[in-house]
Amino acid sequence: MDKKDGMNYAPKGNKSSVVAEGEFKFGVIGLDHGHIYGMCNGLLEAGGELVIVYDPDSDKLASFQQKFPQAAIAASESEVLEHNELQLIASAAIPSERCGIGLRALEHDKHYFADKPSFTTLEQIELAERKTAATGLKWGVYFSERLHVEGAVFAGQLIEDGAIGRVVNVIGTGPHRIHAPSRPDWFFEHDRYGGILCDIGSHQIEQFLHYAGAKDARVLHSKVANYHFKQYKGFEDFGDATLVADNGATFYFRVDWLTPEGLGTWGDGRVLIMGTNGYIEVRKYIDIAARSTGNHVYLVNGQGEQHFEVTGKVGYPFFGAFIKDCIDGTDNAMTQTHIFTASRLCIEAQLQAIVVES
Repeated sequence: MDKKDGMNYAPKGNKSSVVAEGEFKFGVIGLDHGHIYGMCNGLLEAGGELVIVYDPDSDKLASFQQKFPQAAIAASESEVLEHNELQLIASAAIPSERCGIGLRALEHDKHYFADKPSFTTLEQIELAERKTAATGLKWGVYFSERLHVEGAVFAGQLIEDGAIGRVVNVIGTGPHRIHAPSRPDWFFEHDRYGGILCDIGSHQIEQFLHYAGAKDARVLHSKVANYHFKQYKGFEDFGDATLVADNGATFYFRVDWLTPEGLGTWGDGRVLIMGTNGYIEVRKYIDIAARSTGNHVYLVNGQGEQHFEVTGKVGYPFFGAFIKDCIDGTDNAMTQTHIFTASRLCIEAQLQAIVVES
């Protein structure tokens, strides 16, 4: 995994099967974003079996099959949808197309696991809510900046253990490196990627709701801008927003595509979580000018100051829990309400954002 290439960020963990061999089979439709590799890694490590893949681009299929040779290549999307052995379909298609694939997956009695953002309009969320309610099937979303970062997982465990008391404020930063020449055309087309707050802002809003233990929130203020990449008229390279949760916790986040080339990774993502009895900082991917490694968690509370480096020590429990939810009909990995609420809030932040003229 190239640490400077965020589009193909695909962490690998230890094998920890939650099912018997062949018990949970999945297919893939849509290879437009490299996150599909991380999604498949997580499902495979939890005991899932990758059976089949479809994308209209033969080059993408060839690259995918190099990593996952066990996946047969389908001749059409329908071949995957109608495959009678699959329990789930995963997708990292173009963001604006992910909801449609999910609706078709559920119509074919299969659970769904989409890259973020799974939705680019509020209408799409309403369709997905109705479909999940009617079918009882799962609609998962790959919020990788929390689910696939051991430091972020560990921070949640510390909060659950009461290490900092009640969470009252969260600050999140999600800078990304763009590598513009390597990006497809849709990446710069607003209606297709959804806008910066809908896209990479979704990571931030989801983690706020999770860490704060909130069921909902209001967007108080949001802004977007295109400061640097003027050649792409529909693009936004900066966004920020402020939210307040239903339990009183507050949140500010910033996302951007302005990571400098000199940084040793694709983005210096961080989260700072303040509680009534202490605070936590997570340096997810790098500890700049000190350590090139990620997953650094800093805790300050009544017992003192602590630093944890948790790479390889925590794992990625979401994937196993999600597979079990699909099989057992439980809601332990991430509730369906949480997924739809996080998705709605990032679109609301996008829709009401002030456009900064730069």
